[in-house]
Amino acid sequence: MNLLIIGCGRTGAGLAQTLTLRSHAVTVIDRDQTAFERLGPHFKGKTVTGSGIDREVLHQAGIEHADGLAAVSGADEINVVVARVASQVFRVPRVVARLYDPRKAEIYVRLGVQTVAPVTWGLHRMAELLSFSELHPTVSLGSGEVDLVEMPLPPRLAGRTVRDLTIPGEVHVAALTRGGKTFLPTLGTVLQPGDQVHLVVLAASADRLNALFALR
Repeated sequence: MNLLIIGCGRTGAGLAQTLTLRSHAVTVIDRDQTAFERLGPHFKGKTVTGSGIDREVLHQAGIEHADGLAAVSGADEINVVVARVASQVFRVPRVVARLYDPRKAEIYVRLGVQTVAPVTWGLHRMAELLSFSELHPTVSLGSGEVDLVEMPLPPRLAGRTVRDLTIPGEVHVAALTRGGKTFLPTLGTVLQPGDQVHLVVLAASADRLNALFALR
């Protein structure tokens, strides 16, 4: 994939290196040429010096052929402008903007800008790690509002059904791993000893999830 990254701070440089290691063609844009030093001597992508809101710079970076763009400069306003231009003008299929102010995220989502708010995500993630006890969050979705959680089935729950582990709108069993094979269960699937349970959980429902599995 051809991917553009706007901003070569720590996040932009780290993202560029990660995507390059995954064999993507990466181009990084930053107005400060010295910022590209963060990419290291072995970076195999391209760099373009200039402003990410300058259309000539975007053309030089090859935005017409981009499959995705990440706007991760140090300014929320620039990231949103770049993301909207990339999506609406150049029709880049996948666009995401990093926002420092999580209060603005909902507004920009309504404008069609997919956002990541590290502060909000970090707060949710730390809360999960402190409160999930034996439950193990594997992936956080959105800005941390929803988690994918997996855990071995407690022996006391063997013989129950998937329906018994479901709280509509809060906790759902996404999959079960049994005997080395993972499958999608129905609400009537009976849980067996040794099952690994994969759950989709609303982050705000962590306490209810713990209570559910402890049968309190």
